[in-house]
Amino acid sequence: MMKLIKHILILPFVGLSVLAFSQNEKPSDFEIYKNLELFELVYKTIDVDYVDESDPGHLMRVAIDEMLKELDPYTTYIPESQIEDFKLMTTGQYGGIGALIQQQGDKVVVSDPHEGYPAQKSGLYAGDIFIEINGQNVQSLSSSEISEKLKGKPGSEVKVKVDRNGEMISKTLVREEVKLSPVPFHDMVSEDIGYIKLNQFTQTAGTDVLAAFRDLKGKNMKKLILDLRGNPGGLLIEAVKIVNMFVKKGEVIVWMKGRDNRNDVSYSASLKPEDLEMPITVLVDGNSASASEIVSGALQDLDRAVVVGQTSYGKGLVQRPLDLKYNAKIKVTIAKYYTPSGRCIQKLDYSSREAGDKVEAISDSLITKFKTRNGREVIDGRGIEPDITVERGVYSRLTATLVIRNVIFDFATKFRAENETIAEPQKFKIDDAIYQQFVDFTLKQDFEYSTESSEIMDKLQKAAEEENFMEDAKAEYEALMEKLKPSKERDLMKFKEEIIEVLEDEIIGRYYYQTGRIKHSLDKDPFILEAIKILNDPARYKEILKIQE
Repeated sequence: MMKLIKHILILPFVGLSVLAFSQNEKPSDFEIYKNLELFELVYKTIDVDYVDESDPGHLMRVAIDEMLKELDPYTTYIPESQIEDFKLMTTGQYGGIGALIQQQGDKVVVSDPHEGYPAQKSGLYAGDIFIEINGQNVQSLSSSEISEKLKGKPGSEVKVKVDRNGEMISKTLVREEVKLSPVPFHDMVSEDIGYIKLNQFTQTAGTDVLAAFRDLKGKNMKKLILDLRGNPGGLLIEAVKIVNMFVKKGEVIVWMKGRDNRNDVSYSASLKPEDLEMPITVLVDGNSASASEIVSGALQDLDRAVVVGQTSYGKGLVQRPLDLKYNAKIKVTIAKYYTPSGRCIQKLDYSSREAGDKVEAISDSLITKFKTRNGREVIDGRGIEPDITVERGVYSRLTATLVIRNVIFDFATKFRAENETIAEPQKFKIDDAIYQQFVDFTLKQDFEYSTESSEIMDKLQKAAEEENFMEDAKAEYEALMEKLKPSKERDLMKFKEEIIEVLEDEIIGRYYYQTGRIKHSLDKDPFILEAIKILNDPARYKEILKIQE
């Protein structure tokens, strides 16, 4: 009987598609309606006739996701169950306890409580392992499932039980509206240089950057560092607002062009600027994308700021969320954006790939050169290339393994449990005694790692054996291999300096949260140090931007 009901429910829907086409004045749309009808028939056949009971909702979600994968990674379907996550991305707001959590093997832990929110105020620490939520055992749940249980209406209570170094601790938290500021930190880094860190272009990004800027001007700021590193983007209009602060009213900041000319829009500075003369450096890296590239690209094209760091991500596509039925949405790429010089910085060419093929970067032969206002040469198709490049040091395999395997995280958890306080962020240093504690802790952990050198040696051995050279070189090979093979004891001392850098950051975060981490890095961050150097050398600043006296 149930199968018959399914047939009755589905068949009229197919008929409606055919009827819709018969009344359509565009015969060229026949392929669309034909394939819609075929898809409906396949979907119905699987649901009714497949040997095992299927999950129609799951099948449809897979079909939608796989279809959208053929376009680009930014065109996505957002079902009702993920609307709250979507809102968080655009507004930075949600109802919950205010903490980042992460999966570590088969456990889910607090990784970073947000300062001033319920998790931190109630005394939850990074490293606490979730055991129960509202009396339900959650040890078998994923981080996303636990996240859903922690979120809820502001003012409602949630009871959690966590394991802290073997001790079971119960807490009752009152959920709040968590509003994550896109500007987690701003301060003076010298007598006249201000620093603003912008994490994301949510709905208050422009307002928050403006407030930070005015606060720093009140503290005698004469020069500015705007840090967009790691900023994945967000709302285009917020990028426009930020650029508007530093360019003349009426200046074109960015424009969009799509297949549908209704999406062709130009955005200009519509407000009175805050400052047209202040020297500015903008920090970018490979994770600065989208709206971050609009800001850095516009300020670069208009010769209003020196861009410092590494080539940005290269996302020149614009998405718009559109409402669907049943409280779902689709976020669809509608256009490409262009900086004031006319360049589109999109790096990957999704339009030219064959179905299912790997996406390639836009061919070098198609790269076009453009000119900034002062005549400096810039190119499209490669993200925003900095005016001054800063090389980021590459961590050793050992340091990377210590991070990935959570050895540094777990030591910081242990350290926090054993030390009630530490020095303030700018003064805290890991001395030899603390580092030796870390070494002793690490040597007890069960993990392996390889080095690039030892991997190359393994390949060399195989090649030498195939060519019958190994016997003659065996003694020399084994002697060199002995020196190159990984050794935890040796490498913990060899890479001590870089390990301490990561370890200090993790430990400081346990006491002073994200603000403390940023404060600790200010006087040693090579990007910031280079920006300060440029801002303190007016002649060099003007030379880079080709500013004529």
